[in-house]
Formats: sequence, structure tokens, C-alpha cells
Amino acid sequence: MVPSRLGHPNLGLGIGLRTTHFPHILTQHPVVDWFEIISENFMDSRGRPRHVLNQIAERYPVVMHGVSLSIGSTDPLNLDYLRKLRNLAREVNARWVSDHLCWTGVAGRNTHDLLPLPLDEDTLAHVAARVRTVQDFLERPLVLENPSSYVGFATSTMPEWEFLSRLTDQTGCGLLLDVNNVYVSAVNHDFDPFEYIRNVPHNRVVQFHLAGHTNCGTHIVDTHDGPVVDPVWDLYRLAHQLTGGVATLLEWDAKIPPFQVVHDEVLKAKEYMTGDLPIRRQPVALPVTTDGVVPTPLSFIRAEIDGAAAHPAGIY
Repeated sequence: MVPSRLGHPNLGLGIGLRTTHFPHILTQHPVVDWFEIISENFMDSRGRPRHVLNQIAERYPVVMHGVSLSIGSTDPLNLDYLRKLRNLAREVNARWVSDHLCWTGVAGRNTHDLLPLPLDEDTLAHVAARVRTVQDFLERPLVLENPSSYVGFATSTMPEWEFLSRLTDQTGCGLLLDVNNVYVSAVNHDFDPFEYIRNVPHNRVVQFHLAGHTNCGTHIVDTHDGPVVDPVWDLYRLAHQLTGGVATLLEWDAKIPPFQVVHDEVLKAKEYMTGDLPIRRQPVALPVTTDGVVPTPLSFIRAEIDGAAAHPAGIY
């Protein structure tokens, strides 16, 4: 058995909980190991989504994943937001609470985007102090995800994997290793994704994310709107070997297919939990969007909101 990290067990293979799949889950009770929710979709809801979530949480383990903590911002931490986060975690017995290594706004304004940080000593000290405060408030370790990025700071003095390693060491927080984000950022910034996977703190990895993305020709955007590509699966196999295996989740947040298609995609992870298949070093050719519209990293959130339109008491 793989030892737990920060008291968190390996939950197995999970799926992001999305409103379009509510009827299937409630009526069919599919054999899924666990579900991950976007925290903000349920924090302020007392309508149908919250009612459905409570039913699901009675049957399946639930993990919370946020997009608005803004751990890297210079604004004061939002205590009202943290209070809602803590209350929701208690209500659904969340196995852990995660968010992104990023900032989402300044001067009280939320950009609703996951913006990159300058990776230097000052930022590390700033983020570490805020992580400690959040963990004390939530009364549990925080789990932070490596975000996908499209620009960086000329003032950065260390690679992201070093920043994350030092942050987890200084604060005791966990790491949500988004393997697709590693690949997206590697292509956008021209670094070796295998080096990234080898150098993150493997003993601090609590969870993996897998997802699809969109190749825009000159860059890749983390759109979560399709299946996982072969190079990402290769990175996942290496990450699985180096960590010994942790809870793995598939994100599919736009152009969402029927539940069974999403479930079948995450079950492919079983094929990559051994070293039998060769690792492909060269990325395969990816389809380039031809509709003239360049998607943004927020496309998956907007799609989820639109999908909930049939339920006025839904998210946000």
C-alpha cells in the first residue's frame, strides 16, 4: 500500500463533478472512486447544486478545488471566503482542499484568471507566510497546484519546481501536480517537462490532474475540452513511478461528453501505472484550432456556468 501524504490517502481514479452529469450520477450511481468539486461553484449555493452535492458526498469521497484563493496576491486574505471554504469542507467531509499557485486579482478586484507569479525569494517568503495563515484558518494542510502559464517574469530567479519544493518544505503544504499543466507550460516556455516531473517534491504530491488542451499553433492553452494526449500520459507514467501513485483526477470542463466517455478516459490511467510502455520523448502532432477563435484558460469556467443555466439556483 502506498503511504498517505499529509494524512491524505490515495483515493484512486476520480472525475471532476459537473452539473451536466448530475442526473446520471444520481440515478445510476456509477462505480467511481471519488469526485472533485470546484469550491466556488458550491460555497454560496443553497439550491439544487448544493443539494445534489450533499447526496453525492454521502456516497463518494469528495475533494475541493478552488480558483479564487489568490494565494500570491498582495491583497489581504479574504477571511469571509476562507470561512465559507472551511464550512463547505466540513459539510461535505472534504478529504482535502486545494487551489493554485497564482494570484487572481488586486485592489479587491478579481480577474477570474490564474495569473503567474515572479518566482524569486521575496515572492517565496510572501506566499509561504500566506499559506501558513490559510492552513491555520482551515485547520488542515493546503494543497497547491502548479498552474499552466503563458508568460513569465524576467525577474524570476528559480524554476517553478524549485519554488514549489521550497514552499512545501517551508510550510508543510501539499502539492497537486497537474501533469497537463506541466506539459502546457513546457511547450509555452520551452523547458523539459520530464525535468520538471523529476524535480518536484515527490513526497509532497497528494494528487494528480490530467486534462486535454488546445494547440493554437504558437502556444498551447489549458482548455480542458478533450481527451488527454500521449505526451501527457507519458509524463503521468513517470510521475506515477516517482511518487508511488497518488489520487488521480480527470478534468473535462468544456465540450463535456456523456459521463461514461469521461470515466473511460480517466480509467486509461491504469495502462500507465506500469513501466511496460516506452516513454515517447518527442511530442506527437496536435490538432490546431481552425475556427478562428483562440480559447482562454477561463473557457472551462464559463462553460460550466452556461451548463447550469437550467438551474437558476446554480453556481456563483
